Amino acid sequence: MNRIDLLFNKKKDHILNIYFTAGYPNLNDTVSIIKALDDAGADIVEIGMPYSDPMADGPTIQESGSTAIASGMTLFTLFQQLKDIRKETDIPLLFMGYLNQMMQYGVDKFLQECTDAGIDGLIIPDLPVDIYEIELKEKIASSGLHIIFLITPQTTEARIRKIDDLAGGFLYMVSSASITGAKSGISEEQKQYFERVNKMNLKNPRLIGFGISNHQTFETACQFAHGAIIGSAFIRHLGKNQDRVGDATKEFVESILDKEKA
Repeated sequence: MNRIDLLFNKKKDHILNIYFTAGYPNLNDTVSIIKALDDAGADIVEIGMPYSDPMADGPTIQESGSTAIASGMTLFTLFQQLKDIRKETDIPLLFMGYLNQMMQYGVDKFLQECTDAGIDGLIIPDLPVDIYEIELKEKIASSGLHIIFLITPQTTEARIRKIDDLAGGFLYMVSSASITGAKSGISEEQKQYFERVNKMNLKNPRLIGFGISNHQTFETACQFAHGAIIGSAFIRHLGKNQDRVGDATKEFVESILDKEKA
């Protein structure tokens, strides 16, 4: 069974998905960060594939991607770094990136190397649902990977239901119509959107992303979904602690989970 499914089968709430950019802050930090996230109590690790033209990413993640690319990060390098990752951890691993990266690398080769490395799912924000359904669904399914689609406050009920039918793993609930990055909090309008989706009784679990940055926003998101996704806040924390990524990762996860008060 896919590791994402195993996770949601045994844990129903407060799922913490942490995003980081592969190759940031240092080119060879990828495996160290994954292991530190697992050890610290994260539930899912979302690995960003650095890209020169990231449409969904805010300035923090864009900058981390540019730094990683300048340091020499490529998909080939990333797969090399992850070739033995399943000897180190069983935490669910996702790739987040863009369709052009898959196509340039070669879709079949990309999917095969994902399988070989033990990747569990893909988040490709610019992959049209119709293109996925017609051209990629069978290939991705046969690779054992889940495709995770994004929904937003503007996504219609009919489209959400179609996405829910096609997706696997979980649905990525974008909290607002914006790019990634920490916000001041979760608004009443956003809460209404979360409640509206909850009432649809969808088959897939839901994680809320975009604007989740600390213990408070994580806890609020968990009231309306199975958990939350945090990226930009973690990237900023790593950027301030480039020489101690392992300890910094542990500190960050514990601050989100607020373990000292648990």
